[in-house]
Amino acid sequence: MAAGYLEILRTKHAVRLLTGTLVGRLPNAVAPIAIVLFVRAEGGTYSLAGAFAAVYGVANAVGQPVLGRLVDLYGQPRVQLPAAVASALATAVFAFSGTDPLPLAYAAMVAAGLFTPPLEGGLRALWPAVLRREDQIHTAYALDAVAQEVMFTVGPLLVTLCVSLWSAQAAVLVLNVVGVLGALSVVVSPPSRAWRSAPREAHWLGALRSPGLLALLASFLFVGIAMGSIAVAAAAYADQNGGDVVYGWLMAALGLGALAGGTVYGARPWQGVPERRLRVLVALLAVCYLPLASTPGAVAMTALAALSGVFLAPCIACAFLIVDRHAPRGTVTEAFSWLVTTFTVGASAGTGLAGPVVQAGGALWGFALPGAAGAVSLLVLLATGRVLAAPAGGAVVAASSENDPNRAAEPRFSSGDRA
Repeated sequence: MAAGYLEILRTKHAVRLLTGTLVGRLPNAVAPIAIVLFVRAEGGTYSLAGAFAAVYGVANAVGQPVLGRLVDLYGQPRVQLPAAVASALATAVFAFSGTDPLPLAYAAMVAAGLFTPPLEGGLRALWPAVLRREDQIHTAYALDAVAQEVMFTVGPLLVTLCVSLWSAQAAVLVLNVVGVLGALSVVVSPPSRAWRSAPREAHWLGALRSPGLLALLASFLFVGIAMGSIAVAAAAYADQNGGDVVYGWLMAALGLGALAGGTVYGARPWQGVPERRLRVLVALLAVCYLPLASTPGAVAMTALAALSGVFLAPCIACAFLIVDRHAPRGTVTEAFSWLVTTFTVGASAGTGLAGPVVQAGGALWGFALPGAAGAVSLLVLLATGRVLAAPAGGAVVAASSENDPNRAAEPRFSSGDRA
């Protein structure tokens, strides 16, 4: 099983790019918990902390596709590193000024979210140039999805460790410095410096002019809603079944399930087009959410939480392939960034929806919401099957070779390729 992953990791530049991207994304991954802990340490209320986190999240959702388009136009080093520095400086302003005056604090949060570099989309744009073979790219996307689960598990632990050793302010500052160093490691690498997007047609819609990409984004909005709502439902369940310890176990089990599912998914080759495979994976994801509504005891619930996460990473990895196939020529980074934004917006909406649902019907109805959202995601894929069946021809964009950095990248897959 591990042979495919080891082959990827032995490829020149692969470990550096994967590690640098994960480290560079650390400030964004831990931003919600870091903001809450800092605001509370400053004497602010949970409502104020939530407001700051929401402002950061909205700004981040807006900034990702905009910066992704700039990366496609001007290359990675010219955009990623300045954006990382700008985001870190804005966060530093927030850390040193605190929550008073409020206008300055909110402005700093807007800037920090808006300038978060699109490292996630940038890495996926680089994989075809680094790996060259289509089957390796499939495995790399799965490895990327698995690595995300590790980051979202380890990240909060790092925040709490920094807070316990120093302070909440130090945690915010240190993690952002580390994030800039991660971005720097990526953008000075030969693949990042050599990468050029394919020539693109000037169009104000950019990647969004692809009907297939729009269909995928509509579907993944509801996958995001499922993820956001399950976190709230799990908190409501834990309140009645053991408190914070049980909540921690449920969230860890969810991540562990995704880690296991993504690892198995990426370790084997798959036949057939990814659009068809995604429908099966989303259906399985929705079905595995349903048993959570039975709300059994804590041990059984933890096992069900692990089961519910098994098909998440495979869904994400498969979606990466579909983005490649449907992104208009010259818009690959922007297209990946739109997927990140859509998932983030969906998760935020799911959190907001789950609150009133849990308040009215308890954890049982809260856990019904992820299953319903997964079912709607599947319906979107089924309804748009004809659109998704026609990839955009200029899909996967590879980097130019290191020996010829001025040559524009060429598409690597055609609509008839198998993923």
